[in-house]
Amino acid sequence: MNAQTSQRVAWLVVLALLVVAPFAGIYPVFMMKALCFAIFACAFNLLLGYTGLLSFGHAAFLGSAAYATGWLVRSAGWSPELGILAGTSVAALLGLVVGLVAIRRQGIYFAMITLAMAQMVYFICLQAPFTGGEDGLQGVPRGKLFGVLPLHNDVVMYFFVLAVFVAVFLFVVRIVHSPYGQVLKAIRENEPRAVSLGYDVDRYKLLAFVLSTTLAGLAGSLKTLALGFATLSDVHWSLSGEVVLMTLLGGMGTFAGPVIGAFTIVGLQNFLADRVGSWVTVIIGVTFVVCVLAFRRGIVGELLEWQKRRNRHHRA
Repeated sequence: MNAQTSQRVAWLVVLALLVVAPFAGIYPVFMMKALCFAIFACAFNLLLGYTGLLSFGHAAFLGSAAYATGWLVRSAGWSPELGILAGTSVAALLGLVVGLVAIRRQGIYFAMITLAMAQMVYFICLQAPFTGGEDGLQGVPRGKLFGVLPLHNDVVMYFFVLAVFVAVFLFVVRIVHSPYGQVLKAIRENEPRAVSLGYDVDRYKLLAFVLSTTLAGLAGSLKTLALGFATLSDVHWSLSGEVVLMTLLGGMGTFAGPVIGAFTIVGLQNFLADRVGSWVTVIIGVTFVVCVLAFRRGIVGELLEWQKRRNRHHRA
Protein backbone atom coordinates (compact mmCIF):
# COMPACT_ATOMS: atom_id res chain seq x y z
CA MET A 1 0.00 0.00 0.00
CA ASN A 2 1.54 3.31 -1.08
CA ALA A 3 1.46 6.50 0.96
CA GLN A 4 -1.41 8.08 -0.96
CA THR A 5 -3.64 5.02 -0.58
CA SER A 6 -2.88 4.69 3.13
CA GLN A 7 -3.66 8.38 3.58
CA ARG A 8 -7.05 7.97 1.91
CA VAL A 9 -7.81 4.94 4.10
CA ALA A 10 -6.92 6.97 7.19
CA TRP A 11 -9.28 9.77 6.14
CA LEU A 12 -12.09 7.29 5.52
CA VAL A 13 -11.54 5.82 8.99
CA VAL A 14 -11.69 9.31 10.53
CA LEU A 15 -14.89 10.08 8.60
CA ALA A 16 -16.41 6.80 9.80
CA LEU A 17 -15.54 7.70 13.40
CA LEU A 18 -17.18 11.10 13.00
CA VAL A 19 -20.31 9.47 11.57
CA VAL A 20 -20.70 7.06 14.50
CA ALA A 21 -19.64 9.59 17.18
CA PRO A 22 -23.15 10.74 18.21
CA PHE A 23 -24.25 7.10 18.54
CA ALA A 24 -21.22 6.20 20.67
CA GLY A 25 -22.20 8.37 23.62
CA ILE A 26 -20.29 11.51 22.56
CA TYR A 27 -22.31 14.69 23.16
CA PRO A 28 -23.43 15.95 19.70
CA VAL A 29 -23.31 19.63 20.74
CA PHE A 30 -19.65 19.28 21.74
CA MET A 31 -18.89 17.63 18.40
CA MET A 32 -20.72 20.39 16.53
CA LYS A 33 -18.75 23.06 18.35
CA ALA A 34 -15.47 21.26 17.62
CA LEU A 35 -16.34 20.87 13.93
CA CYS A 36 -17.23 24.57 13.65
CA PHE A 37 -13.87 25.52 15.12
CA ALA A 38 -12.20 22.98 12.83
CA ILE A 39 -13.71 24.83 9.86
CA PHE A 40 -12.47 28.10 11.39
CA ALA A 41 -8.95 26.68 11.82
CA CYS A 42 -8.90 25.29 8.26
CA ALA A 43 -9.89 28.75 6.99
CA PHE A 44 -7.11 30.38 9.00
CA ASN A 45 -4.58 27.76 7.88
CA LEU A 46 -5.36 28.59 4.25
CA LEU A 47 -4.18 32.13 5.00
CA LEU A 48 -1.25 31.45 7.33
CA GLY A 49 -0.09 27.97 6.38
CA TYR A 50 -0.33 28.26 2.60
CA THR A 51 -0.09 32.01 1.93
CA GLY A 52 2.14 33.11 4.81
CA LEU A 53 -0.17 35.89 6.06
CA LEU A 54 -0.68 36.15 9.83
CA SER A 55 -4.00 37.70 10.83
CA PHE A 56 -4.61 38.71 14.45
CA GLY A 57 -8.23 39.65 13.78
CA HIS A 58 -9.89 36.57 12.31
CA ALA A 59 -12.45 36.42 15.11
CA ALA A 60 -14.09 39.50 13.58
CA PHE A 61 -15.18 37.49 10.55
CA LEU A 62 -16.47 34.52 12.53
CA GLY A 63 -18.24 36.84 14.97
CA SER A 64 -19.79 39.19 12.40
CA ALA A 65 -21.28 36.21 10.56
CA ALA A 66 -22.46 34.73 13.86
CA TYR A 67 -24.29 37.95 14.78
CA ALA A 68 -25.73 38.42 11.28
CA THR A 69 -27.08 34.86 11.12
CA GLY A 70 -28.38 34.99 14.71
CA TRP A 71 -30.27 38.24 14.22
CA LEU A 72 -31.72 37.32 10.82
CA VAL A 73 -32.92 33.91 11.99
CA ARG A 74 -34.23 35.04 15.39
CA SER A 75 -35.57 38.54 14.76
CA ALA A 76 -36.23 38.64 11.01
CA GLY A 77 -37.55 35.09 10.79
CA TRP A 78 -35.21 33.95 8.03
CA SER A 79 -34.76 30.24 7.31
CA PRO A 80 -31.48 28.68 8.54
CA GLU A 81 -30.03 28.20 5.05
CA LEU A 82 -30.67 31.86 4.14
CA GLY A 83 -29.30 32.97 7.51
CA ILE A 84 -26.09 30.99 6.92
CA LEU A 85 -25.77 32.38 3.39
CA ALA A 86 -26.28 35.94 4.62
CA GLY A 87 -23.84 35.57 7.51
CA THR A 88 -21.18 34.09 5.24
CA SER A 89 -21.73 36.93 2.77
CA VAL A 90 -21.27 39.51 5.54
CA ALA A 91 -17.94 37.90 6.48
CA ALA A 92 -16.84 37.82 2.82
CA LEU A 93 -17.71 41.50 2.31
CA LEU A 94 -15.97 42.49 5.54
CA GLY A 95 -12.97 40.41 4.50
CA LEU A 96 -12.83 42.24 1.17
CA VAL A 97 -12.89 45.65 2.90
CA VAL A 98 -10.24 44.69 5.47
CA GLY A 99 -8.16 42.93 2.83
CA LEU A 100 -8.09 45.96 0.54
CA VAL A 101 -6.70 48.00 3.43
CA ALA A 102 -4.30 45.44 4.94
CA ILE A 103 -2.98 43.48 1.97
CA ARG A 104 -0.61 46.27 0.92
CA ARG A 105 1.40 45.72 4.10
CA GLN A 106 3.48 42.73 5.15
CA GLY A 107 4.54 40.97 8.33
CA ILE A 108 3.67 42.54 11.65
CA TYR A 109 2.09 45.57 9.95
CA PHE A 110 -0.45 43.34 8.20
CA ALA A 111 -1.18 41.56 11.50
CA MET A 112 -1.65 44.83 13.38
CA ILE A 113 -4.03 46.25 10.76
CA THR A 114 -6.21 43.13 10.97
CA LEU A 115 -6.19 43.39 14.77
CA ALA A 116 -7.17 47.07 14.66
CA MET A 117 -10.02 46.36 12.25
CA ALA A 118 -11.19 43.48 14.44
CA GLN A 119 -11.29 45.76 17.49
CA MET A 120 -13.53 48.13 15.54
CA VAL A 121 -15.90 45.23 14.81
CA TYR A 122 -15.85 44.29 18.50
CA PHE A 123 -16.78 47.85 19.49
CA ILE A 124 -19.67 47.87 16.99
CA CYS A 125 -20.97 44.55 18.34
CA LEU A 126 -20.73 45.92 21.88
CA GLN A 127 -22.60 49.16 21.14
CA ALA A 128 -25.06 48.30 18.35
CA PRO A 129 -28.67 47.92 19.58
CA PHE A 130 -29.44 44.77 17.60
CA THR A 131 -26.52 42.71 18.98
CA GLY A 132 -27.72 42.59 22.58
CA GLY A 133 -24.57 44.23 23.92
CA GLU A 134 -22.86 42.26 26.67
CA ASP A 135 -25.75 39.77 26.77
CA GLY A 136 -25.34 38.85 23.09
CA LEU A 137 -28.03 37.21 20.99
CA GLN A 138 -29.69 34.42 22.95
CA GLY A 139 -32.27 31.84 21.95
CA VAL A 140 -31.49 31.65 18.24
CA PRO A 141 -33.80 28.95 16.78
CA ARG A 142 -32.41 26.32 14.44
CA GLY A 143 -35.57 26.00 12.38
CA LYS A 144 -35.94 23.58 9.50
CA LEU A 145 -33.33 23.27 6.77
CA PHE A 146 -35.00 23.89 3.38
CA GLY A 147 -38.28 23.58 5.28
CA VAL A 148 -37.77 19.82 5.66
CA LEU A 149 -34.94 18.78 7.97
CA PRO A 150 -35.70 19.54 11.67
CA LEU A 151 -32.44 21.05 12.91
CA HIS A 152 -33.77 21.25 16.48
CA ASN A 153 -32.85 17.55 16.64
CA ASP A 154 -29.20 17.43 17.77
CA VAL A 155 -28.35 14.41 15.61
CA VAL A 156 -29.81 15.99 12.46
CA MET A 157 -28.00 19.25 13.19
CA TYR A 158 -24.77 17.34 13.81
CA PHE A 159 -24.87 15.59 10.45
CA PHE A 160 -25.60 18.89 8.72
CA VAL A 161 -22.53 20.47 10.37
CA LEU A 162 -20.48 17.37 9.54
CA ALA A 163 -21.53 17.56 5.87
CA VAL A 164 -20.53 21.24 5.70
CA PHE A 165 -17.19 20.46 7.40
CA VAL A 166 -16.40 17.70 4.87
CA ALA A 167 -17.32 20.02 1.99
CA VAL A 168 -15.10 22.81 3.36
CA PHE A 169 -12.22 20.42 3.97
CA LEU A 170 -12.38 19.06 0.41
CA PHE A 171 -12.67 22.62 -0.92
CA VAL A 172 -9.49 23.66 0.90
CA VAL A 173 -7.66 20.56 -0.37
CA ARG A 174 -8.78 21.40 -3.92
CA ILE A 175 -7.61 25.01 -3.60
CA VAL A 176 -4.17 24.02 -2.29
CA HIS A 177 -3.63 21.45 -5.04
CA SER A 178 -4.81 23.79 -7.81
CA PRO A 179 -2.48 26.03 -9.87
CA TYR A 180 -3.75 28.94 -7.77
CA GLY A 181 -2.67 27.10 -4.61
CA GLN A 182 0.79 26.52 -6.05
CA VAL A 183 1.12 30.27 -6.63
CA LEU A 184 0.12 30.89 -3.00
CA LYS A 185 2.87 28.54 -1.86
CA ALA A 186 5.34 30.36 -4.10
CA ILE A 187 4.33 33.67 -2.52
CA ARG A 188 4.76 32.19 0.95
CA GLU A 189 8.22 30.81 0.16
CA ASN A 190 9.63 33.74 -1.83
CA GLU A 191 7.39 36.69 -2.63
CA PRO A 192 10.00 38.73 -4.58
CA ARG A 193 10.58 35.75 -6.87
CA ALA A 194 6.82 35.38 -7.43
CA VAL A 195 6.69 39.07 -8.38
CA SER A 196 9.62 38.64 -10.75
CA LEU A 197 7.75 35.79 -12.48
CA GLY A 198 4.97 38.23 -13.34
CA TYR A 199 2.32 37.28 -10.78
CA ASP A 200 0.08 40.01 -9.36
CA VAL A 201 0.93 39.07 -5.78
CA ASP A 202 -1.48 41.47 -4.09
CA ARG A 203 -4.41 40.12 -6.09
CA TYR A 204 -3.56 36.51 -5.19
CA LYS A 205 -3.18 37.39 -1.51
CA LEU A 206 -6.43 39.38 -1.48
CA LEU A 207 -8.37 36.44 -2.95
CA ALA A 208 -6.81 34.09 -0.38
CA PHE A 209 -7.77 36.51 2.40
CA VAL A 210 -11.37 36.77 1.20
CA LEU A 211 -11.66 33.00 0.82
CA SER A 212 -10.33 32.55 4.35
CA THR A 213 -12.71 35.13 5.84
CA THR A 214 -15.66 33.62 3.95
CA LEU A 215 -14.99 30.17 5.39
CA ALA A 216 -14.46 31.70 8.84
CA GLY A 217 -17.87 33.36 8.49
CA LEU A 218 -19.42 30.03 7.53
CA ALA A 219 -18.00 28.55 10.74
CA GLY A 220 -19.51 31.42 12.76
CA SER A 221 -22.93 31.04 11.17
CA LEU A 222 -22.99 27.30 11.84
CA LYS A 223 -21.80 27.85 15.41
CA THR A 224 -24.67 30.26 16.12
CA LEU A 225 -27.27 27.80 14.85
CA ALA A 226 -25.68 24.83 16.63
CA LEU A 227 -25.29 26.52 20.02
CA GLY A 228 -28.26 28.90 19.77
CA PHE A 229 -26.43 32.12 20.63
CA ALA A 230 -23.83 34.67 19.51
CA THR A 231 -21.85 36.60 22.13
CA LEU A 232 -19.01 39.09 22.36
CA SER A 233 -16.56 36.23 22.86
CA ASP A 234 -17.14 35.41 19.17
CA VAL A 235 -15.55 38.73 18.14
CA HIS A 236 -13.04 39.07 20.98
CA TRP A 237 -9.34 39.24 20.18
CA SER A 238 -8.69 36.20 22.37
CA LEU A 239 -10.55 34.00 19.86
CA SER A 240 -8.18 35.24 17.15
CA GLY A 241 -5.35 34.02 19.37
CA GLU A 242 -7.05 30.67 19.90
CA VAL A 243 -7.28 29.95 16.18
CA VAL A 244 -3.56 30.72 15.82
CA LEU A 245 -2.95 28.26 18.66
CA MET A 246 -5.13 25.59 17.02
CA THR A 247 -3.27 25.92 13.72
CA LEU A 248 0.23 25.86 15.21
CA LEU A 249 -0.57 23.09 17.69
CA GLY A 250 -1.94 20.77 15.02
CA GLY A 251 0.54 21.67 12.32
CA MET A 252 0.61 24.76 10.12
CA GLY A 253 0.55 24.07 6.39
CA THR A 254 -0.99 20.60 6.77
CA PHE A 255 -4.56 19.52 6.07
CA ALA A 256 -5.20 17.50 9.23
CA GLY A 257 -3.28 19.79 11.59
CA PRO A 258 -5.89 22.54 12.10
CA VAL A 259 -8.63 19.91 12.60
CA ILE A 260 -6.63 18.09 15.28
CA GLY A 261 -5.65 21.39 16.87
CA ALA A 262 -9.29 22.55 17.01
CA PHE A 263 -10.51 19.30 18.56
CA THR A 264 -7.63 19.39 21.07
CA ILE A 265 -8.29 22.97 22.24
CA VAL A 266 -12.10 22.64 22.34
CA GLY A 267 -11.75 19.28 24.10
CA LEU A 268 -9.41 20.73 26.73
CA GLN A 269 -11.70 23.70 27.29
CA ASN A 270 -14.77 21.51 27.77
CA PHE A 271 -13.02 18.85 29.86
CA LEU A 272 -11.14 21.24 32.16
CA ALA A 273 -13.67 24.08 32.51
CA ASP A 274 -15.62 22.41 35.37
CA ARG A 275 -12.50 21.03 37.01
CA VAL A 276 -10.01 23.89 37.10
CA GLY A 277 -12.11 26.96 36.19
CA SER A 278 -10.14 29.87 34.79
CA TRP A 279 -6.91 27.89 35.08
CA VAL A 280 -7.87 26.25 31.79
CA THR A 281 -6.24 29.14 29.92
CA VAL A 282 -2.98 28.56 31.84
CA ILE A 283 -3.02 24.84 31.02
CA ILE A 284 -3.69 25.52 27.33
CA GLY A 285 -0.88 28.08 27.33
CA VAL A 286 1.56 25.58 28.86
CA THR A 287 0.43 22.98 26.32
CA PHE A 288 1.20 25.43 23.53
CA VAL A 289 4.65 26.27 24.93
CA VAL A 290 5.52 22.57 25.25
CA CYS A 291 4.33 21.95 21.71
CA VAL A 292 6.39 24.82 20.30
CA LEU A 293 9.51 23.66 22.14
CA ALA A 294 9.13 19.92 21.53
CA PHE A 295 7.07 19.78 18.31
CA ARG A 296 7.93 22.89 16.33
CA ARG A 297 6.08 21.64 13.25
CA GLY A 298 2.97 20.80 15.28
CA ILE A 299 1.54 17.35 15.93
CA VAL A 300 0.80 16.44 12.31
CA GLY A 301 3.89 18.20 10.98
CA GLU A 302 6.17 16.15 13.25
CA LEU A 303 4.41 12.91 12.31
CA LEU A 304 4.85 13.67 8.60
CA GLU A 305 8.52 14.52 9.13
CA TRP A 306 9.02 11.28 11.07
CA GLN A 307 7.39 9.33 8.23
CA LYS A 308 9.69 11.00 5.68
CA ARG A 309 12.79 10.11 7.74
CA ARG A 310 11.52 6.54 8.06
CA ASN A 311 10.97 6.22 4.31
CA ARG A 312 14.45 7.59 3.58
CA HIS A 313 15.91 5.11 6.05
CA HIS A 314 14.14 2.18 4.39
CA ARG A 315 15.27 3.28 0.92
CA ALA A 316 18.85 3.58 2.17
